[in-house]
Amino acid sequence: MERFLLLLGAGLLGGSMNAIAGGGSFVTFPALVFAGLPPSIANATNTVALLPGTIASSWAYRHGMTGVGGLSLRVLLPITLVGGLIGALLLLLTPPHIFDAVVPWLLLLATSVFAGGRELVQRVSGRVHIGKVPVLIAQFLIAIYGGYFGGAVGLMMMAVWSLFDSADLKSMAPARTLLTSAANGLAALCFAVAGTVRWPEMLAMMAGVVAGGDLGARAARFLPARILRVAVVALCAGTTVYFFRR
Repeated sequence: MERFLLLLGAGLLGGSMNAIAGGGSFVTFPALVFAGLPPSIANATNTVALLPGTIASSWAYRHGMTGVGGLSLRVLLPITLVGGLIGALLLLLTPPHIFDAVVPWLLLLATSVFAGGRELVQRVSGRVHIGKVPVLIAQFLIAIYGGYFGGAVGLMMMAVWSLFDSADLKSMAPARTLLTSAANGLAALCFAVAGTVRWPEMLAMMAGVVAGGDLGARAARFLPARILRVAVVALCAGTTVYFFRR
């Protein structure tokens, strides 16, 4: 019972963080590891537990779905799905001890992107332009990362898109949520079919994530965004340090 209460609370906090500033995986993934799941199983379970949040966001944005930088979603979506599938298969094929060694570095990458990704996007937006083919390649690689681990994958997408699209970040949000859902959704399906999802733990965490998403959306109207972001970055950094020491 204590373990499921931990997962429910972590889902509540992680869902709230995703609704307010992002970074919920830095709470939910470690909580699953603390609950006794091997990191690779925890990662697969975490992907499934967080999926309803991104799907709900995609549905909310359904009337504003557009392509990015002249690339339509009909082009970006299949590439993202294939990349997410490859990432999921790579995770399933990675020996547990190797994934254990890789996790701290993945967390460090995600923390770095989360901490400085938005500022980087704002700086390069409209200043640097590259061709469409390199962006498609980058989208494919990011989707692989999303299927394999997924931390800060949405910010990575927008960082790449800003190199060839001068649109503001808000207008990119619908495409970001849809493509993130696509990569994570196909990965979640693979994990479920492969039997690498711990369903009792996943359901406990998912319940918290759903409730936390609603709570976070309400709290975001009143809490100072800057303070929240600093707190989330500090939490991400602390989680990364813990896994390196672990």
